[in-house]
Amino acid sequence: MKTESDRKPDSNTFLPPRAPLWAKLTATFFGTGLLHPGPGSWGSAATVLLWWLISGWINAHWQPAAAMLLAAVAILIGIPAATRMARATGLKDPQFVVIDEVAGQLITLIAVPVSWKSLLLGFILFRGFDIVKPPPVRQLEHLPEGTGIVLDDVGAGLYALALMQLALHFGLLPR
Repeated sequence: MKTESDRKPDSNTFLPPRAPLWAKLTATFFGTGLLHPGPGSWGSAATVLLWWLISGWINAHWQPAAAMLLAAVAILIGIPAATRMARATGLKDPQFVVIDEVAGQLITLIAVPVSWKSLLLGFILFRGFDIVKPPPVRQLEHLPEGTGIVLDDVGAGLYALALMQLALHFGLLPR
């Protein structure tokens, strides 16, 4: 009979005691990555909701810069946090690490007017590209540790951003 200490870490729920608190909070986006099913979708949904709330306080002229700044912060803090969590769990890409979804989702929403249609389309496009991982996004996963964990979602966010901008250009989304 297996005891609690004999079980292997489950990439969905295991938060290693060795990882520092800042890394756990950052990597899981304050626990969002612990939600089931689909922690990545929960991380993206939390980001969309948070962006909708924050954008109401930011002049529309400054929203693209704010989205870029927040995405950059998520990337710069997310890479070391994801690295610490991957090392602590021994997993290459723990599912509960969702700071990469935060960065990619924010990139998707750069220079996109905030409306329920644009937020929904941005969510769907980003999640689709994050799941499918078209080239060269899949290759970015092979970068070491947190760099690979985060940058593949940055790539998915860039694909989604391109389609969002095309939708805006062709009038498929309100400006």
